[in-house]
Amino acid sequence: MEQLFSNLAIGFAAAATLDNLMYCFIGVLLGTLIGVLPGIGPLATIAMLLPITYKMTDPGSALIMLAGIYYGAQYGGSTTAILVNLPGEASSVVTALDGYQMARNGRPGPALAIAAIGSFFAGSVATFLIAAFAPPLSEVAFKFGPAEYFSLMVLGLIAAVVLAHGSILKALAMVIFGLLIGMVGTDVNSGVARFNFEIPELSDGIEFVVIAMGLFGFGEIIANLEQREHREVFVKKVGKLMPSRQEMKQSAMPILRGTALGSMLGILPGGGAVLASFSSYALEKKLSKTPERFGKGAIEGVAGPESANNAGAQTSFIPMLTLGIPTTPVMALMVAAMMIHNIQPGPQVMTGNPSLFWGLIASMWIGNLMLVILNLPLVGLWIKLLSVPYRVLYPAILLFCVIGAYSVNNNVFDVFMTVPFAILGYVFKKLDCEPAPLLLGVVLGKLMEEYLRRTMTISRGDATVFFTRPLSLTLLIIAAVLLLAVLLPAIRKKRAEAFAGEDD
Repeated sequence: MEQLFSNLAIGFAAAATLDNLMYCFIGVLLGTLIGVLPGIGPLATIAMLLPITYKMTDPGSALIMLAGIYYGAQYGGSTTAILVNLPGEASSVVTALDGYQMARNGRPGPALAIAAIGSFFAGSVATFLIAAFAPPLSEVAFKFGPAEYFSLMVLGLIAAVVLAHGSILKALAMVIFGLLIGMVGTDVNSGVARFNFEIPELSDGIEFVVIAMGLFGFGEIIANLEQREHREVFVKKVGKLMPSRQEMKQSAMPILRGTALGSMLGILPGGGAVLASFSSYALEKKLSKTPERFGKGAIEGVAGPESANNAGAQTSFIPMLTLGIPTTPVMALMVAAMMIHNIQPGPQVMTGNPSLFWGLIASMWIGNLMLVILNLPLVGLWIKLLSVPYRVLYPAILLFCVIGAYSVNNNVFDVFMTVPFAILGYVFKKLDCEPAPLLLGVVLGKLMEEYLRRTMTISRGDATVFFTRPLSLTLLIIAAVLLLAVLLPAIRKKRAEAFAGEDD
C-alpha cells in the first residue's frame, strides 16, 4: 500500500504541472464537446488530433490530452441522451431510455447530476484500480516471451470478434481484413516491398490515422447525412440540479454495481464502455422490484449505466498500459500515439518512464474532477450548442479531418487515401459490419508478425513451441474455448438477444 501511494505521488507531481493541467482541460473539454454533438465520436476526434501530438515535446502531455478526450466523450454523450434523446456516444444509448423520460417529466437536473456523480465515483474507483493492478500485471508481463505475446494477441483478436456487434462471421472477416491491411509496406527483415502495387507512398504501409479517419470520421459523416435530422430540444432551462434524498438512495447501489461491472468488463478485449453500460442496465432491470418503471424515468437506469460506462472506459487502459495490448479501437490509437513518440507500449514503460505512466493515471482523476466542475454549470451552453444544425457542423468536421490527414506526413496522398476508407466505412455500415475489429487487426497485425518471427527464429522453425510453453498454450486454449462457446446455440441466442436490446 505504501508503494501504491508513493507511485500515485509521482503521478500527481507529473500531472499537476501547468502544461499537463492545461492539456487535461483541453482534452476533457473537447471530449465533452464531441460527446454532446452526435455524429462524430472520440475515435475520429483522437484520429484528427493525433498529428498535433507530433509537435509536443512531452509524450505524457499528448497521452493525457487524448485520454481526456476519450472519457470526456463518455460524459458528454449522456447530456444529449438525457436532454434530447440523442446519444452522442454509443455507450450513452441506454442512458437515453430513462434519462430522456426524466427530462420530459420535468427532472432533467437530477438526471444530469446523477450521471455526473456516478461518472465521477466510477472514474475515481477505476483510477485507483489501474494504480493498484498495473504493477502486478506488469510483473507478470515481464515473464512473457515472444510466443506468449503472440498467443495473447490471438486471444485479444478472438475476444474482439466474440464481443463485436452482429455476426461472428462478419467480425472475423473484419479482423482478417485488418491483418491484411497491416501487411502492406516493406518487410522489416528482408526489405522487400509487399502489397504496395508499386506505389512509392505505400512503401511504409498505410497510415493508421488515415484508416481510422476514413472509416470512423468520413464514413460516419456520409452515413449521417443520409438520415433526416430530427432533434427536439424542449428543455430550455434545467432548473434544480440536486437529486432528492430518495433519488440518491435509489441511485447508491446502482452506482456501486455499475462501477464494479464496468471495471471488470472494461478490461476485456472489445468490451469497454459500450458493453459495460448495456450490461449494467440489464442487471438493474433484473434486480429491480418494479422493472416496469424502467423506460419511464427510473433514475437507476441512469445511475448504473453512466457509472459502468465511465469505469469501463478507464479500466480499458489497464491491458494497454501493462501489456501493450489495445482492447478497443481508441486504445489502438493510444498505442499509435505512444509509438509516434518512440515509446514501446508494455510493462517496460512503468520502469523506464514512471512519470509518464503514473502521470497518465493521476490525470484521469484530475480529469474526472474537471468534468464535474466544468459540465454541470455549463449545461445551458450545451443546450444552445444542440440547436446548431448538422449541415453547419459537418463541413467544419470534414475540414479538420482533411487537415489532420494531411499533417500526418505533410502529404496530399494521405488525404486521397482517406477516400477509399471513407467509402469502405459507409459500405460496412450498410452491411452491418462493425469496423472496430478491423482497426484492432491493423494495429495488432504488425506486432503479431514481429512476435511470430521472433518465436520461430528462437525455436528454429518449430511451431510446436506455442503448445509446449504452458502460458502460451493456456492463452490459445482460452481463445479456442471462447470461439467454440459462442458457436453453441444457447450462447449464440443470448448474444443475439443482447445485441437486439442494444439496437433498441
